[in-house]
Amino acid sequence: MYAAERHQVLVRRAQELGRLEVTAIAAELGVTTETIRRDLTALERQGLLQRVHGGAIAAGRLEVEPGVAQRDATASEEKDRIAKAAVAELGPASTILLDAGTTTARMAALLPDDTPLTVVTNALPIASLLAPRHRITVHMIGGRVRGTTLSAVDRWALQTLESVNVDVAVLGTNGFSVDRGLTTPDVAEAAVKGAMLRAGARSIVVADAGKYGADSFSRFATLEQVDTLVTDARLAADHPEAPEALRAAGPELVIA
Repeated sequence: MYAAERHQVLVRRAQELGRLEVTAIAAELGVTTETIRRDLTALERQGLLQRVHGGAIAAGRLEVEPGVAQRDATASEEKDRIAKAAVAELGPASTILLDAGTTTARMAALLPDDTPLTVVTNALPIASLLAPRHRITVHMIGGRVRGTTLSAVDRWALQTLESVNVDVAVLGTNGFSVDRGLTTPDVAEAAVKGAMLRAGARSIVVADAGKYGADSFSRFATLEQVDTLVTDARLAADHPEAPEALRAAGPELVIA
């Protein structure tokens, strides 16, 4: 197969599958991984693909941010397990900060009723869910509400977070990788996530394994800044090298 033919196959497969894995596509086409990486670099320069950790995605897909309902239906069982494991990681914390997200919302539903708890959040769904709970005090962070994530961002949110100190900050992320850290498509969202991380004496990041390598536009933290990363068992199945690499980068890794 000539390079031009291979390039056509790569672009077509990226459009069909949404994502190309270097190792898998190299085996399928019978070429080396180095050849595929060169192909992907050439296609990225032409604007036909976008490189991400371990592969590439079709041009224009990287910053397409799905809404809450679509994200909630993705990897639902894995998110349930991650949420349960993350709640166990809270330990004796009496003040927690919950970032907007479908996995953090699952965590909110699992918070115990047998002890007083203060929850700070910028997520409308989480605040609405927890407000009726008698032993949970909810503090809602204000700001511009993003319709995509139903989260408060921008200046008001950042000003509030400057005066907040919590035992544990729990954050979601659109993508995570060893090379790029924690990323999200929106700059305003990234700024708030970074401020949340700084507000916590300890930090937990919850992310299903499908987000590994899905690097997005704006980085809000490195893995070294995270205390605990909770993900699911697909990580090792899909990326055998990833668990060791992530642990080496800094955080405690919890597989749910």
